[in-house]
Amino acid sequence: MNGFVYEQPDRKIPYDICLLTGITYIYFMPDATVIIENIKNLFEREDIAPKTLMVREGEMAKKLYYIEKGLARAFFYHDGREVTFQFLLEGQFISSFESLLKGEPSWYSIETIEPVVAYTTTGAGFREKMQLFPHVKEFYYQYLQERLFLYQKLFIDHIKDNPENRYRDLLEQHPEIIRRVPQHYIASYLGITSVSLSRIRNRK
Repeated sequence: MNGFVYEQPDRKIPYDICLLTGITYIYFMPDATVIIENIKNLFEREDIAPKTLMVREGEMAKKLYYIEKGLARAFFYHDGREVTFQFLLEGQFISSFESLLKGEPSWYSIETIEPVVAYTTTGAGFREKMQLFPHVKEFYYQYLQERLFLYQKLFIDHIKDNPENRYRDLLEQHPEIIRRVPQHYIASYLGITSVSLSRIRNRK
């Protein structure tokens, strides 16, 4: 097997030696670009149309997606209406992690907003790849840590900030979301109506 886990430009470390000697993989860890390219080689490419449900609330997630191009949203139903709580862009992994990691039905749905180019694998396939390629595992855990920090920020912002402040924050930090996402999804994300969002946007 010839994998990026144990190769460097000026040296090669056999995989079995890595396992036996307990070499610190982070020391040999390629940069994120190299890891992503290898993930794309290990996964299967899919072209996904807009308005496609990649994950369905209440069902088991079957795949993990890495988004190369396009945009999706995560949402759940509350009192008969959709509540969007996250937008998912290029460079992000998409799935129901409680489903893949804990074997529970998904708490939410994920739907494409734009045409999406994704690289996919099954949950079982991804767990196998993490065992075979420890850098994939390390990279994935770092990604989950970043997502945890993001979810904590979203939770706190929804408590302490009003919708207008959250909109201004979204505009400043993620202007591409404002440009690419339909207004009614942004309104749902902020917890307001489309009319209220229009008023916020029209204020100077």
